[in-house]
Amino acid sequence: MAKSNTIKIRMVSSEDTGFFYVTKKNARTQTEKLTMRKYDPIARKHVEFKEAKIK
Repeated sequence: MAKSNTIKIRMVSSEDTGFFYVTKKNARTQTEKLTMRKYDPIARKHVEFKEAKIK
């Protein structure tokens, strides 16, 4: 069987609240680190989330 192109990544809040989302991305087409603006319920506002490895 072929190896899957999608990998799981962890999107960590830039507010340092410890909150994170888990999502998938295609490692072949998106080689750079992913950043998104999403809602952080601990900070109770939209902040920048950056990609980190899942341990």
